[in-house]
Amino acid sequence: MTQAPSSGLADPVASAVRSRFRHRYPPLVLASAALIAAVLIVSLAAELLAPYHYTTQDLANRLRPPAFLGGPALYWLGTDELGRDIVSRLIYATRFSVVIAILGTAIGAAIGTLLGFIAAHFRGFVEEAIMMLVDAQASLPFLLLALAVLAFFGNNLTLFILILGINGWENYARLTRGMVLSANTQGYAVAVRALGASPFMIYSRHILPNIASVLIVQFTLNFPQTILLETSMSFLGFGIQPPLTSLGQMLGAGRAHLLSAWWIAVLPGTVIFLTTLSISIVGDWLRDRFDPTLRNR
Repeated sequence: MTQAPSSGLADPVASAVRSRFRHRYPPLVLASAALIAAVLIVSLAAELLAPYHYTTQDLANRLRPPAFLGGPALYWLGTDELGRDIVSRLIYATRFSVVIAILGTAIGAAIGTLLGFIAAHFRGFVEEAIMMLVDAQASLPFLLLALAVLAFFGNNLTLFILILGINGWENYARLTRGMVLSANTQGYAVAVRALGASPFMIYSRHILPNIASVLIVQFTLNFPQTILLETSMSFLGFGIQPPLTSLGQMLGAGRAHLLSAWWIAVLPGTVIFLTTLSISIVGDWLRDRFDPTLRNR
């Protein structure tokens, strides 16, 4: 039985589809998105994935190297100075760091977006006061300010998250104000206002959904900055305190053992680097996708 000759159209079509897919979703973006998804899965299922609790100690096996360097098979990535499993601590540290960064970034986004709407609505003195606060926030060395606040009021988890939330709100305020002022002159906003809709209805039901994509992109750009801020403060001893753990806290604890047990600091540092890099790559890609001047390039 002879087989009908192929028309040769399938291969060019498939090649065009693959080329268009690679153009819309570059491999680097897909790899970054996969890594972000893995980090989120690890954060949500920490209890199921971690071999031990992050506080479990085994002093007989302290400072053991990873299994691939001749360490015990029970501890794949070695142990720290108290014999705690590095794999388990990395999993729980990723959860704490991600949750704290999400809460801190969300607080900053909410504060900045609200102030941006207020500035665009009231204009005049209110707008000038808010923009002065924006300029003051942008000009301050925030890390020094945060360290001073924690040193004065004492360190606790709630205050630490609130401080992280204050960081970056000025970006949302400036961005929201500009977009709301522009949206108020658009036809749909003018028409709804002419029909008698209240300002709250116009802003919440019409303008906010239209600018949400840009705010989401800004969220993805601020998120890695919040992770790095949490890491820096925990590294300096002003962030997450034992017995809790975070990637920054692990990095700070491992600096005393860089020569004898490098894996304690290098492994969480690698996780921080890959996570922030992946989020930045996806955030840049989303910004390009939502930017009308770059969308057709």
